[in-house]
Amino acid sequence: MTRVTGRLPHTRAYDEYLVRSVLHSTVADTVRKEGLGEGAVLRTLRRVLPQQVNWTRFSSLDTLGIDEIALRKGHASFVTLVTCKTADGQVHLLGVLDGREKSTVLAFFASIPEALRHTVQHVCSDLYEGYLQAAREAFPWSKVTADRFHVSKLFRAGVDTVRKQEMPRLKKELSDEQYKELRGTYWSLRKPPEALTPEEAKGLKKLFDYSPALHTAYQLAASLTDIFDCDLDKEIAIALLRQWQQAARDASVRSFDRFVNTLDKHMDEIANYFVAFKNSGFVEGINNKVKTLKRRCYGLFRLDHLFQRIFLDLEGYAFLGV
Repeated sequence: MTRVTGRLPHTRAYDEYLVRSVLHSTVADTVRKEGLGEGAVLRTLRRVLPQQVNWTRFSSLDTLGIDEIALRKGHASFVTLVTCKTADGQVHLLGVLDGREKSTVLAFFASIPEALRHTVQHVCSDLYEGYLQAAREAFPWSKVTADRFHVSKLFRAGVDTVRKQEMPRLKKELSDEQYKELRGTYWSLRKPPEALTPEEAKGLKKLFDYSPALHTAYQLAASLTDIFDCDLDKEIAIALLRQWQQAARDASVRSFDRFVNTLDKHMDEIANYFVAFKNSGFVEGINNKVKTLKRRCYGLFRLDHLFQRIFLDLEGYAFLGV
C-alpha cells in the first residue's frame, strides 16, 4: 500500500488498511507512518468498526460475564462490561454500559433477542447485588455464579486483617533481630502450604510461633482454598462450606465474620461454581485490555468509542480477516 499524505481518501480498502495499522501498532504510530492527522485516523476507526454488538453473529452465548471498571481514577465514572464466552472458547464483547445500576444491566439483557437469550446457561459476576439480581431476573433458568477470584479475595482479607493487627504488636514486643527474621513472610502468607519453599515454610513457622492468631487465620484460609480446589458436586461443596463456617465461628479470630455472613447471603451463587467450574477470568482479561487502552489513549470516555477500541483489540484480527 502506497503511503498517502494530506486529505484522507474515503475508500473502504484504505479505511481497512488504516484500521489494520492501528491494530498492529497504535493510533500515534499510524499517524506518523501515514502522515495523517489523529482526527482523520480516529474518524476512520469510527467508520469501520461497529459501535455496538451485532447479535446476528451469534447462534449461542453460553456463558456471560459481568464486571465494572472505572474510566477515571477518583471519580464515580463506572462502566459495566458485558462479555460472553461461547462453547468453542471464544470471548466476545457484548456491551459497554453507562454505570452499574441494576436497571441498566437488566435493560441490556432484555435487548438480547429472545431465542439467543435462552442459550445463556451461566452468568459469572462478582458479588455486587445489582448484577446478581439482574442476572437472576433475566435468566432464571441459568446458573448465576459468583466469580471464584472475587470470593477468594474476600476470604483472603481475613488473613490480611490479622496480619495488620499482629505485625505492629510483634514489632513492639520482639527484639530487632527476632523481627528481622520475619521479613519476607508477607508473600509467604499468600501462598498455599504446598507451594512454599523450605526457607519460606521455616519463616512462616517462626511467625506462627510468635502469633498463634495469624496461624489460625492462615489455616482457615488454606482449608477454604482446598475446598475450591477439589472436584466436588454442589451439594457436597455446600456441606463442606457449612462445616468451614462453623469452624470460623468457633475460631479465636473474628476476621472471617464478614465472609461467614457472605456465605449465608450468597451460598447458592458461590456454590454454583462447583456445577461447571465457571469463573470470570475471561472478563478480567478484558478489564486489563481496557486499562491498557486508557493509558494508550489518555482517556476514553464515550461508550461507543470504548466499545470500538475494545472490539478492535479483542476481535480485530478476525473482523478484518488478518
